[in-house]
Amino acid sequence: MANRLADSSSPYLRQHAENPVDWWEWGEEAFAEARGRDVPILLSVGYAACHWCHVMAHESFEDDAVAEVLNAGWVSIKVDREERPDVDAVYMSAVQALTGRGGWPMTCLLTPAGEPFWAGTYLPREQFLQLLESAGDAWRDQRAELLSSAGRIASQLAQIGAPQAGAAIDDETTARAVASLRRSYDEARGGFGGAPKFPPSMVLAFLLRHHARTGDADALAMVTGTCEAMARGGMYDQLAGGFARYSVDANWVVPHFEKMLYDNAQLLRVCSHWYQATGSLLARRIASETADFIIGDLGTAEGLFASALDADTVIDGHSIEGATYVWTPAQLVEVLGEGSGARAASVLEVTDAGTFEHGSSTLQLRADPDDRDWWKRVREALLAARSERPQPARDDKAVTSWCGLAIAGLADASVILDRPALLETAIRCADRVLAEHVVDGRLRRASLGGVTGTPLAVLDDYGNLAEGLLALYRASGDPLWQERAGGLLDDAIRLFREGDLWYDTASDAEDLMTRPASTSDGAEPAGASAIAGALLTYAALTGSEKHRDAARSALAMLEPVARREPRFAGWALAVAEADLAGPLQVAIVGEGGSADALREIALASTSPGLVVASGVPDAPGQPLLEQRPLVGGRPAAYVCRGMVCDAPVTTVDALREALTR
Repeated sequence: MANRLADSSSPYLRQHAENPVDWWEWGEEAFAEARGRDVPILLSVGYAACHWCHVMAHESFEDDAVAEVLNAGWVSIKVDREERPDVDAVYMSAVQALTGRGGWPMTCLLTPAGEPFWAGTYLPREQFLQLLESAGDAWRDQRAELLSSAGRIASQLAQIGAPQAGAAIDDETTARAVASLRRSYDEARGGFGGAPKFPPSMVLAFLLRHHARTGDADALAMVTGTCEAMARGGMYDQLAGGFARYSVDANWVVPHFEKMLYDNAQLLRVCSHWYQATGSLLARRIASETADFIIGDLGTAEGLFASALDADTVIDGHSIEGATYVWTPAQLVEVLGEGSGARAASVLEVTDAGTFEHGSSTLQLRADPDDRDWWKRVREALLAARSERPQPARDDKAVTSWCGLAIAGLADASVILDRPALLETAIRCADRVLAEHVVDGRLRRASLGGVTGTPLAVLDDYGNLAEGLLALYRASGDPLWQERAGGLLDDAIRLFREGDLWYDTASDAEDLMTRPASTSDGAEPAGASAIAGALLTYAALTGSEKHRDAARSALAMLEPVARREPRFAGWALAVAEADLAGPLQVAIVGEGGSADALREIALASTSPGLVVASGVPDAPGQPLLEQRPLVGGRPAAYVCRGMVCDAPVTTVDALREALTR
């Protein structure tokens, strides 16, 4: 019999709808149930593409004996961390404080008031049962001591999590960050630090911008070394494009196989700008293939983008990690024939011993084959054969923040790769997000199958969506996107800013144990750095000191981490590079081929402080175009740096020279 999760807007929660555990969704009803029954709460947090979340579900939550214990003595709450990042952040801080590490599945034991008295991650079935038994005994026999301990933990977490304003991220901070990254850079294998290795998307964006501003060749070399290593290894899907979540080894050979929208959206943008900076054909190919993966594998019927593909493939009722993606030499021969199969095994590093499990191998492409036509045929044949295998499940939930990242990546790629169709796809997604995810004037976090979820958007939803809309404005020139971004940013200032501090949840959102305020970038930009980037771009486009001040206040919250641990402040540092370099404002007035040529030159600039506005002369509501006439009846470009403007130019050569001064 299905439990309360059957009608959830989260695919992850729906995966638990047939569990014998009497699950509740997060909400006041669940806490009232705990108070009414006078029992503690099990809080289990995960996400659909999480391998170990599936393992714990199979071992424990599908087990009748475990369910009997939980249903008798606990109120069990299941949370999708992607739908409720606020709940996840609050209780992950407890896990990290109590254990020194974090991860998912997250397992917390709470009082009916929501205060944690135990916190951890994955537990095997027997350990989980032992925990429930001992904690249940303590709840009955040592209640006062347990409640006192939970209260102390909650109080300490509130103190630890209280945000503080930092200083500006200045030129010295960015230079020291590059030097720090250089010390942790893996010269032989790319990336930073050892295994496991995650794609350092935001750090790479920072290094690209730092190179563009300063000419630091070492910064660009770290980008090239890391991107090439990731793109050549097994973490990148050599057949269908797209990156997996991370590599379990230092050589990028064996991935954790889930493929996340937020990773691929950011890496699409990074690889596009890597191509713009270097002209690398590998960069162009990877960017193009990643865009195709996002659209083809994660695009939804509604025009949005799904959150992820699972790490596991279900075969004969068993979840097997990576089963869709790995190969043996015999399987290659079966598809390609003896000669091409053996050749493909050599090219793709598929060995008899295997690089993964049970003699199977991930596919690597350490060098492009000399015979491109042969490789094209092989790739198509292997992809067709792979499509006949059981496929990983897809989390169809569309998250506002991650759709914003995808919009930005696709918009930038459309210009840099000269693929206008990518812009059309990005515009369609933006239209749908604004139509479906705004309810009664308020932005929501996510939707599923055209049905909008109830959780309100958090700060990174506003920041990343506004960033995407501003990228659309830059790519298309349509002032609608600047206007819609401005509305979101004004809402964000009103809802999330308290003096010089920014919080991840709105001022009128549900009260949690603490009000989360992220001060470091993780797998995606922190709310403060996401909003800072969009605010800074908007300020450059409009001249608004209000928005520039707001951007710098948000950025300052990440300055301590940028100074101490730059690997965890990548997007904040990237935004700081834009602030240090800009604004570089380019306004192009006029229509026709001459205006288009000027606009193409402007968009080719790699300056991190660049903003581009284009349209008819004296366009109302667009500050960069106001009082900017044609010159001698011809389209013209107006270039300003830091509010100081050059004389307008009318030729591409003159504009190119102006942009390189």
